[in-house]
Amino acid sequence: MDGWIIAMMLSASTLLGAFGLWALLWGIRSGQFDDHKKFLDGAQFDSEEALNDAVTMEHKKAEILKEKQKREQTGYAPPD
Repeated sequence: MDGWIIAMMLSASTLLGAFGLWALLWGIRSGQFDDHKKFLDGAQFDSEEALNDAVTMEHKKAEILKEKQKREQTGYAPPD
């Protein structure tokens, strides 16, 4: 390949990369990626039953972790 072609490819890719970085930084600064209503609407439109199920699952998860830690402390290992 000719050196001129490589130089053009490098300059074009650098220019496009710089433009992409500028666009990303502009989007972050101007709040394009902020979605405050997403989480509020998600909680607002959940039914009471769904929220109770989520709390129940968290309690079960905590109990399982406590049992696992207790077994690890006692050195108990079930037979394979």
